[in-house]
Amino acid sequence: MQLYHHPFSMDSQKVRLALEERGIDYTSFHVNPITGKNMDSLFFRMNTSAKLPVLQNGAHIIYDTVEIIQYIEQIAIVSSGGGEISSGEVVEWINKIQEWNPKYFTLSHIPDKYCHFVSKFTRRVAIARMAEYPDLASAYHCKLREEYETQDNLRNPEVLRRSGEYLVSLLDEVETKLGETPFLVGEEFTMADVFLVPVLARLELLNLQDEYIHSRPNIAKYWEVVQQRPSYKKVVGKYFNGWGRYKTLFKTWYCLRVRSMLRRY
Repeated sequence: MQLYHHPFSMDSQKVRLALEERGIDYTSFHVNPITGKNMDSLFFRMNTSAKLPVLQNGAHIIYDTVEIIQYIEQIAIVSSGGGEISSGEVVEWINKIQEWNPKYFTLSHIPDKYCHFVSKFTRRVAIARMAEYPDLASAYHCKLREEYETQDNLRNPEVLRRSGEYLVSLLDEVETKLGETPFLVGEEFTMADVFLVPVLARLELLNLQDEYIHSRPNIAKYWEVVQQRPSYKKVVGKYFNGWGRYKTLFKTWYCLRVRSMLRRY
């Protein structure tokens, strides 16, 4: 089983957390979307949306994060000879959390000069790949158009307002729920928590923990607990706690600058 992912990707974190929590072995392949590696032809032919993560098990390839999680649960049940699929309440929380798209919220909290630099680099990668692989030109053109649409939406205050309001509403609901149970659905860590943890990790990465996490005591307590789980330390903490955060970001930024100067798209 192969997983194509990257530490920056929230959906990748969700899938890796699920794999680690269920104890399922997999082969890891890093595909960095910021440096345009998700548009390299080998990966792009497998998934023309260029989105992460992608799970491949033989000829079976899954792109949708929720479907990947369901597939992982089925494998875990078969492997262990027991267990059960997530309950309706867990699925409800999964869908509710997954409905929030972190892209615009994240980009709106990053300095414009960095956003513009990465966007320009991404567009040049798409254009270069269009010329290099004519048979995939229409798919690359869709990615190019998507990048322009992203920039337009970032200038739309209504898009940013809706994203922020949904996040606040979601966290308020989570805060209420965590006042009743230690985890989102009862006494045990479930797939619902697997989807929530990367959201909180993203807020901390953006240095917004005081506004969104620490201001909600139940979530703050929950956050301290889940950060101690081995799955969190391996999937998220390794890359974004302490010096690991700067190492991960610096490595990517350095790669972007060098490739841009050398015009290697």
